[in-house]
Amino acid sequence: MTRTGINAILALTALLAPATAAAELEVNHLGVTNTLVRVKADSTYLILPVQESIDDARINVLVDGKIADTFYVRMAKSKTDYEVPFDLTPYKGKEIVLDIVTPQGRSSVREAKEDVCWKGITLADTFDTSDREKKYRPLYHHTPLYGWMNDPNGMFYKDGVWHLYYQYNPYGSKWQNMTWGHSTSDDLINWHHEDEAIRPDGLGAIFSGSCVVDTAGTAGYGRDAVVALYTSAATNQMQSLAYSLDNGKTFTKLSSNPVITLESEARDPNMFWNEETKEWNLALAHALDREMLFFTSPDLKHWTLQSSFGKGLGAQGGVWECPDLFPIKMADTGETKWILICNINPDGPFGGSGVQYFIGDWDGKTFTADKDSDGKINTKWLDYGKDNYALVSWSGAPDGRRTVIGWMSNWQYAADVPTTQYRSANTLPREIGIFRAPDGNLYASSAPSPELLSLRGKTVASGKGNIGKAGKSFKLPTTNDGACEITAEIDARKGGNVSFTLSNALGEKVTMIYDTAAHTMSFDRRNSGVTSFSENFPALTVAPTRENNGKITLRIFIDRSSIELFGNDGQFVMTNLVFPNQPYSQLSVKADGGTARLENLKVYSLSLK
Repeated sequence: MTRTGINAILALTALLAPATAAAELEVNHLGVTNTLVRVKADSTYLILPVQESIDDARINVLVDGKIADTFYVRMAKSKTDYEVPFDLTPYKGKEIVLDIVTPQGRSSVREAKEDVCWKGITLADTFDTSDREKKYRPLYHHTPLYGWMNDPNGMFYKDGVWHLYYQYNPYGSKWQNMTWGHSTSDDLINWHHEDEAIRPDGLGAIFSGSCVVDTAGTAGYGRDAVVALYTSAATNQMQSLAYSLDNGKTFTKLSSNPVITLESEARDPNMFWNEETKEWNLALAHALDREMLFFTSPDLKHWTLQSSFGKGLGAQGGVWECPDLFPIKMADTGETKWILICNINPDGPFGGSGVQYFIGDWDGKTFTADKDSDGKINTKWLDYGKDNYALVSWSGAPDGRRTVIGWMSNWQYAADVPTTQYRSANTLPREIGIFRAPDGNLYASSAPSPELLSLRGKTVASGKGNIGKAGKSFKLPTTNDGACEITAEIDARKGGNVSFTLSNALGEKVTMIYDTAAHTMSFDRRNSGVTSFSENFPALTVAPTRENNGKITLRIFIDRSSIELFGNDGQFVMTNLVFPNQPYSQLSVKADGGTARLENLKVYSLSLK
């Protein structure tokens, strides 16, 4: 089409839209896959329409003919599923050009011009982030305001504030444009969304990593500077450094990045100060080799490879990712042991993603795993649900705590769950410990963080006494879409299997069964509600209860789209997503092989801000 024809179309558009928009926004089609959008950056946002079933378009942002940014958006073709904002404030007052290359084939420019995105692009000074998906968006779990989220990373505690960074796509609800999103909290429950902290650059996307508070100023940025180490991911993966002088709100990247390069794929650096050796230690996932690499440094910039761990050990069916290494003092003996977290995907205990760990010793350079009573280094899992992955801990948590949080999803179906404004939440925060089980072996526990007690509202149901096949039923709260906490003590030595069933009026249900003979707890979500979005979602998961006396205690946290079960103070844990069409309204407890004793069952409503 000639320039005259284009101008005629733009003139017609001007009659149908506000005059300011026509003057500040111009769309020029160059071919079947290439379009230029010219923008006068006087507004705050350029609003881009998204269609999730379309492949990503590449968008180069040009300022004075030079590429200032590159990102990817699934530009809507036949319908708009939702919109995302491109922030224009860094270019205030300038004229910029978005050079957009779409992957969809077209027979002609005329056909390409029919894509709904070209009519849907608008300028705005605000972007609506109000919750449009109240049915499944969690009430007391961290979620992004909009867009995709996966691994938590870079977490640190400083001056009474918990900082949570996370893998984030600000331009859509599927994985892409990996950026460090940022949220802060003073209670681990209520989160404030901060500006994006670290954005992609010429070295690639910003993958997972860690932050530390450099109290002694070893890196040269001053005392108490926040230093981040993350993976720059493009054609290859390398480790880069950035530092913050405003408590983690903004970061400056090291001009000489990267600081660690290897000849094979490695990612997710996790660093900490070793007071014993007076140097920095670092665990790095040698992903495809299914091992962890360990480095030391005096200044966070220059790293020396010291050792590796893991080849041939533990689960080996997927890539190793998101390591964490930390000490835990055992309460009974006072002995200090080290836990090495090795997240893995796939090959989790029930398919897809999972959190495995090893317990052993660390001398500042080498990790040595303990052997169990059978003389082997056995595979151990921190969570026996389907939906706890990329679990890592906060650096500098107060009072010697080892507080962790995970990504509450699974790579098998994370991009397909029935939400679109946002995708994924974090697990509840947890405290890591070590206990010795009746089999004589050491295991890691993962108990709810003490801050969660503040969520408890009124006791809406309670009960105790003997239960048999007839069982007992309890009403769940109707407020907050049924979100609640359930606690109970069970003595099942004379009761056989004891089942806990959550259900609603539609017949949707989740059944959890304590098998006293097998010493297991199972979690069945196959009839929990919406499950058809993935063949891998309907699942029965099973956890060892690590007891031999027929007694367990439970804490069960229910949110709009998740259930987290903690047994015996976190000695067994199951985290599972659920998507009921209606909130669960009833809890039924039964014993199928005799009479069990139910003690101190309570259902708490939640007191939410």
